[in-house]
Amino acid sequence: MQEFFENVFSGIGVTDVIDILIVAFVVYKLLGLIKKTRAEQLMKGVLVLVAATFASELLNLHTINWLLKGIAALGAVGILVVFQPELRRALEYMGRSKIVKSPLTQVDKEKGKQISGHIVKAVESFSRDRVGALIVFERETALSDIIETGTMIDAEISEQLLGNIFYEGAPLHDGAVIIRDGRICAAGCVLPLTNDNDLSKDLGTRHRAGIGITENSDALTIIVSEETGIISIASDGHLSRFLDMKTVEKTLLNMYLNTGKSRKHINFLARIAEKIRGGKDA
Repeated sequence: MQEFFENVFSGIGVTDVIDILIVAFVVYKLLGLIKKTRAEQLMKGVLVLVAATFASELLNLHTINWLLKGIAALGAVGILVVFQPELRRALEYMGRSKIVKSPLTQVDKEKGKQISGHIVKAVESFSRDRVGALIVFERETALSDIIETGTMIDAEISEQLLGNIFYEGAPLHDGAVIIRDGRICAAGCVLPLTNDNDLSKDLGTRHRAGIGITENSDALTIIVSEETGIISIASDGHLSRFLDMKTVEKTLLNMYLNTGKSRKHINFLARIAEKIRGGKDA
């Protein structure tokens, strides 16, 4: 046995170790991208078909093996169609890497504070008065296709303007507001809904749309519930609920001043808020 392992490891060089580590890292990242998505279940089905193909070959089940190999040949093309959202997400993730990253959302410090202040006041008003709101902040991934579904505005951010947009009965109050380069770019925009079936049934279309856009881009979304006034933030396909105004302000400042701590911050404070409220999902 000792001789066997010596023979195995004697043929492994530094480049082989590096090669294995790179492949392991890529596989780890790919699994992270499909975790808790529809692709996770599809991948399990693919693994079952692969295992069945090997088993049928070992057991000399020629007809079944021939059918499974035929399915595998067609499946190679089908995978590109079925996994299109996940492939797109993976490529966008690579495009947002630090190697090719450009600070699109970094603004002047005073401007960032001013923008955050206006949004915080508007969100606080929405929460207090039970006004539903959906505000999307464009970051590295351009949302031009989403912007085209709404009405172009291109205006300075203000509490009053956001209040008018989301006022119940206003023509654009049901859609999302897109913030681009520190300005209100468009309103009444239609967002893609998340396919996550594990979400609470109490979450309506507004929350599902707010999460959905963060699954397809690196956008950050602030959501105010019309029924409860609860403030939530969605990022990277995850939803943090029961947030207070200090959390919202800190998140916006971190985003605009490009400190890179917004996601970690809202996750931490959201967990505290949920514990304080006993984990109730109103």
